[in-house]
Amino acid sequence: MKCYVNDYPRPQFVRNNWENLNGTWDFAFDDENRGEQESWYENFKGGLQIQVPFTYETSLSGIQDEGRHDNIWYRRTVEVDAGRLAKDDYIIHFEGSDFVTKLWVNGQFAGSHRGGYARFSFDITDLLRDGENELVVKVEDSFDMQQPRGKQRWIDRNFGCWYVQTTGIWKTVWTEYAPKVRLDSVKMTPKLRDYSLELAYNVHAPECMLNGDLMVEASVSFEGALVNKTFCGVLSGHVQSKIDLFVKKEDGLEWTVVTWSPEAPHLYDIEFRLVNRNEVLDEVGSYFAMREIRIEGANILLNGRPLYQRLILDQGYWGPSHLTPPSEEALIEDIDKIQALGYNGVRKHQKVEDERFLYWCDVKGMLVWSEMAAAYQYSDHAVEEFTREWMEIVKQNYNHPCIITWTPFNESWGISQVETRREEQHFTEAIYHLTKSLDKYRPVIVNDGWEHTVSDIITLHDYEEAGEVLKARYGECKDEILTDQVYHGKHKAALARGYQYQGQPVIISEYGGIAFNNDDSGWGYGNKVNTKEEFIRRFDSVTTAVKELPYVCGFCYTQVSDVQQEINGLMDVDRNFKVEPEIIKEINERQVGYWRNYW
Repeated sequence: MKCYVNDYPRPQFVRNNWENLNGTWDFAFDDENRGEQESWYENFKGGLQIQVPFTYETSLSGIQDEGRHDNIWYRRTVEVDAGRLAKDDYIIHFEGSDFVTKLWVNGQFAGSHRGGYARFSFDITDLLRDGENELVVKVEDSFDMQQPRGKQRWIDRNFGCWYVQTTGIWKTVWTEYAPKVRLDSVKMTPKLRDYSLELAYNVHAPECMLNGDLMVEASVSFEGALVNKTFCGVLSGHVQSKIDLFVKKEDGLEWTVVTWSPEAPHLYDIEFRLVNRNEVLDEVGSYFAMREIRIEGANILLNGRPLYQRLILDQGYWGPSHLTPPSEEALIEDIDKIQALGYNGVRKHQKVEDERFLYWCDVKGMLVWSEMAAAYQYSDHAVEEFTREWMEIVKQNYNHPCIITWTPFNESWGISQVETRREEQHFTEAIYHLTKSLDKYRPVIVNDGWEHTVSDIITLHDYEEAGEVLKARYGECKDEILTDQVYHGKHKAALARGYQYQGQPVIISEYGGIAFNNDDSGWGYGNKVNTKEEFIRRFDSVTTAVKELPYVCGFCYTQVSDVQQEINGLMDVDRNFKVEPEIIKEINERQVGYWRNYW
């Protein structure tokens, strides 16, 4: 497939005319929140500079102030060719900014967005002039426990597994010239059994052009060879079509579909053209994969075969940059090292990662569970904030084949009374069905860890230190554990009150968390180990115990790397292995028990 690299921020929807706005911006704290009243968007008052997209709390920002500042401002200029604006619009994209982002262009208000984890964009064409243009951004954040915040602390110090807050722009900011008549998005759904790809287009065009002359063309290729083309008339802003897919085998005698899997992550290229009476108005490059993830009884199937998931919890934190990847190379390094440890997937925990990470997971065959950042207090306001942003995220990342599971909630965070309170149970059910309305194919895990309501997979968290105890607990007491009652006072109930186990697949989606870093700081789960040999024995014990459970079809170890006060990573915060990766890989990939024939 074509390779969309060099920091292109949206590799599944590529146009050529773009500019990366990362780098030096003017910056200001506004602790008294006087900036709007004093019109800082016209007369910027900042005396600092910051390196976007790193937040002021990080060292790579050039500021490194971990204190709380709820109102911050950014300023920079861009050069615009006004001659191009006759045929193109000028769009500015924010890949992620936490939490309320407001934009002014040349002193005029351009728009705002709420949420910290989803991409958003503004068409600022009408506010531009030829030559230099001023962009001013204000971001408002808080320690509000009702907004989705993930692992960000809500007090003035780190505690437990919550870390320094992330305030303001923390992902790439970029602009592009986009045709005035254009494709806004394309939803691609592989239909493996039909050897086809469903396409749903959102087209930005005036009503007068939706008369039958406007067409969208999709052209699919595999390894440089044309597979098929399709044309679809655009009679409204939202149209659908389907394209049949076959690839000729080397002997030339059969046609088949090439599938995507961790072992063979084959990707198709697809190019879209919007055409009006033979004039090409817009061209976009993308890619997709033919893969099917579904549940059959107690098994999760990938392309019709049982899939045993060897996952690792990935919080995506770096020492000098916190939630922001320091570079695209750092993302690639993480994936390569995770695979070197013998894992075939990640549970991206409490974070919606940079889309370049998902791109490289697509390319390299890394399975991904996509998880929403939690709020920590239930209210009508929290429901509204969560629902709106989760829908944005599902739609934004739908096309990535690496994502095989949606995980909106974790450990009852933000729904602390879901075990018995019907309002909170209804909320989880609503999110489950709303997610399914957008994506009926991927499994949805409603409340990872315990107190599940409706859920396609039942997941359990257990940081037991002794493998023999872990194996006995889940091997001998399955029926007692998979109920709406707390098992022998241990942890919380697997199901919320009033819900019954329906035979879903079961995964131990958090375990391990062994603390090991050769000093006295930080913490992990259970007793700290002091030597590499002690770590290996314990890791082998608990991992093998989980793999020997015949009804458990996967696991997720905590975690990839140390994060601030947590020292339970397989790597330290600088991504140095604590134990030789081939030792961990052998334990992870060692075939034992019922699943021996499926690995």
